[in-house]
Amino acid sequence: MKELIDILHRENCSLVVRDVHGEITIYRKPGVRDLEDLLRSDTERLRGADIADKVIGKAAAGMAVYGGVHSVYGEVLSRHALPILNEAGVDYSYGTLVDVIVREMSDMRCPLEQIVAKCRTPYEIVETLYHHWYQK
Repeated sequence: MKELIDILHRENCSLVVRDVHGEITIYRKPGVRDLEDLLRSDTERLRGADIADKVIGKAAAGMAVYGGVHSVYGEVLSRHALPILNEAGVDYSYGTLVDVIVREMSDMRCPLEQIVAKCRTPYEIVETLYHHWYQK
């Protein structure tokens, strides 16, 4: 995981994924967009992968677990993500553990965290997010 964390910092990217074959891929989209893209079009890259992300809230944790990741590092990790990761047996580590994920340049709570607040499982999280994004 140290290698992924180093890349996350050095490349100033949003997500780094090492798949089960050891291939490392760097992503740069904001928020959970890269995880969304991976779940929609490249799920095998997540299955068994180790990931390092700038921010892991409950939404990102649910998406990562749903995708079958092995381990997660969050530069910032929300306490609301812990039950999702623990229940799935996903190894995790973090730079900073926070009570609430807030939007960049604001003190407002992340809207995705609000949307998935009542969700209990990774499946519920992903379904709720997809409904929010695609069924408006």
